[in-house]
Amino acid sequence: MAAKKKSRKKYGAAAGKTVKKVMRKKKSGTLRSGRSKKKVKSRKQAIAIALSEARSAGAKVPARKKSSSRKKKATSKKKATSKKKR
Repeated sequence: MAAKKKSRKKYGAAAGKTVKKVMRKKKSGTLRSGRSKKKVKSRKQAIAIALSEARSAGAKVPARKKSSSRKKKATSKKKATSKKKR
């Protein structure tokens, strides 16, 4: 039987505080996003903003997931070759 792996917290306490603060802003309707400064309506977008702020502040937050641009390029190449064969 394999030994049980120790679990660690993915997010630090500072990250949690940032998320809490941003969610309060969202609920009050004062949270704005990016350069456009449009009002944030989505809960997921609010959390993403909070984690981004926490990362820039140096809190313990996992790195962003890599973009799937490699996958997109691979599928577009496959499509291009399949069109040529026809």
